[in-house]
Amino acid sequence: MLNGMNAAGAVAGAVSNASGPVGAQEALGGATPSAGSGAAPAPFADLLTDAVGQVNQLEDQARTAVNGLMTGSGVDVHQAMIATQKASMAFELALAVRNKAVQAYQQVIGMQF
Repeated sequence: MLNGMNAAGAVAGAVSNASGPVGAQEALGGATPSAGSGAAPAPFADLLTDAVGQVNQLEDQARTAVNGLMTGSGVDVHQAMIATQKASMAFELALAVRNKAVQAYQQVIGMQF
């Protein structure tokens, strides 16, 4: 359950670091560097890459759980269902973030100077 929340938090954190206020990141439970810490925030591309990697990891876990259920190797039905739901929710969140990024890009391209 925690891995699903981490993937969702990573995607949401990437979005809030790029365009949202600092309070949005804190509300999601992510750490924000303080003004005196000297730590530079991670580039947006790195955050997205990590989030996609976590979504992929959740999908692999779901695939393994379903295969274990089908082969009868000790995986319970509820474990397989939870794993597939976590993977599905993480993918839907990543897809929504991608759609918003594309929409923002199209708006910027359509601006008249």
